[in-house]
Amino acid sequence: MTDRKRPEELRSHQWYGTEGQLRTWSHNARMRQLGYEAEEYRGRPVIAVLNTWSDINPCHVHLRERAEAVKRGVWQAGGFPLEFPVATLSETYQKPTPMLYRNLLAMETEELLRSYPIDAAVLLGGCDKSTPALLMGASSADVPSIFVPAGPMLPGHWRGETLGSGTDMWKYWDEHRAGNLTDCELRELQGGLARSPGHCMTMGTASTMTAAAEALGMTLPGASAIPAVDSGHERMAAASGRRAVELAWTGLKPSEILTRDAFEDAVTTVLGLGGSTNAVIHLIAMAGRAGIKLTLDDFDRIARTVPVLANVRPGGQTYLMEDFYFAGGLPAFLSRITDLLHLDRPTVNGTLGEQLEGAVVHNDDVIRTRENPVADEGGVAVLRGNLCPDGAVIKHISAERHLLKHTGRAVVFDDYKTMQRTINDPSLNITADSVLVLRNAGPKGGPGMPEYGMLPLPDHLLKQGVRDMVRISDARMSGTSYGTCVLHVAPESYIGGPLALVRTGDLITLDVAARTLQLDVDDEELERRRAEWAPPPARYERGYGALYNEQITQADTGCDFEFLARPGKVQDPYAG
Repeated sequence: MTDRKRPEELRSHQWYGTEGQLRTWSHNARMRQLGYEAEEYRGRPVIAVLNTWSDINPCHVHLRERAEAVKRGVWQAGGFPLEFPVATLSETYQKPTPMLYRNLLAMETEELLRSYPIDAAVLLGGCDKSTPALLMGASSADVPSIFVPAGPMLPGHWRGETLGSGTDMWKYWDEHRAGNLTDCELRELQGGLARSPGHCMTMGTASTMTAAAEALGMTLPGASAIPAVDSGHERMAAASGRRAVELAWTGLKPSEILTRDAFEDAVTTVLGLGGSTNAVIHLIAMAGRAGIKLTLDDFDRIARTVPVLANVRPGGQTYLMEDFYFAGGLPAFLSRITDLLHLDRPTVNGTLGEQLEGAVVHNDDVIRTRENPVADEGGVAVLRGNLCPDGAVIKHISAERHLLKHTGRAVVFDDYKTMQRTINDPSLNITADSVLVLRNAGPKGGPGMPEYGMLPLPDHLLKQGVRDMVRISDARMSGTSYGTCVLHVAPESYIGGPLALVRTGDLITLDVAARTLQLDVDDEELERRRAEWAPPPARYERGYGALYNEQITQADTGCDFEFLARPGKVQDPYAG
């Protein structure tokens, strides 16, 4: 860690403190226009508070108040806070998918931090794509930063049953389609599923990615599991503001925190939590921004060394994030796998080992012991084969065991709309042994790789009691989803990947133990089909979508933009 800076060494000094310069005089004049006198900000660290609050983002609707708590902490520590509204990525409402806009928020974050008089930043987010986007931007700008997770919502409740957002939505929607739940009951359940501000309270993508941010060392210890409406959440926000001022004085940058060891620990954490498959894409992209090559093989290698200890839905059977918080949160969880972690690496608040000092598990059924794991290996497996030469993933701890080695007849859908319209068509002859295949749902084909991967089962099978089938796509799925869903098939079908060549009636073999996914069609026939394949028309002809289509990389390399992921320096602006 570097020595403490003098006031004239602060980055903001270039804007406010350089005497005899017209631009400096103008900057100070405009600060007076904003209502500030020089003694309020000159010589003090200027802290950017990047806020993803929005009226239409239920995960972040409380962040307007949390930004005030952050600013309170900044003022207490002698800093000067400035709040910046940035893009909100609402998983619930933004179409075709907020994944299309993750890199846009990352760009906005990077350029804001670089172009304004900022000495450090507090990043407020938590809904699935906002966490990686904010951290990718902060990493690229390399301005001292700390992340404030939005926190999980309260548990859902309905007729004496505790509900998990997302996970129980899928479950009860299927029960309704099977005829086991009335329209009135479904509407009643709708009112109990999401009871407060905050992101999903299952171990979905939001909880997985905020836990990853904490494991990386970019939050205060324990921050990721605090429920959004708990008073401890506001106290954490204020403490993060105070810590941001200290980061500005010491100059501790993301590049010093986001090391190879940090990313390996984040992967270990995600896998041990039974976390979302989406973390694979996000962590690979985040590592790339830090100049670190993280691969699917790293995930598979680490998965074989770490048990799943978090008994939190959907990977676990019972509990939700509030239970995880009361059981000790992430520090308690990490205290059970310290032999798998790099304890001497830096975080925003000392070393990782120092963050874990005194951590204790308060409920051994929520955070299991190594002798009684939820699963012996990490919750995500990486598959290879002629159907996914660049890899695919499956969250096998959320699948029915008998399907983890399976051969079945493919039923192919060319797009999601067609699948929705025809899934119940009797002429498709879909049985419980069929393999449902969805294509043109990847990064370019989706567009944006929507969360379509948990394909719905036909009504007639639901009514027979079937609740899982093998499903394969180049899409993603919600971290709250479950089932035998093979995802992120790369390269995607839209650009001519092998998934584009599958035909209804082909046999497909999945073998998770062997880590293979194989299309049982000979090479000569595949080459004949490849020669007949024609690329589909472009999804966008102009605008951001055209930039996205031109620059997006495939799932196995993180779905970043090539021009953002490439190595190279960006000059700091001249403020005079």
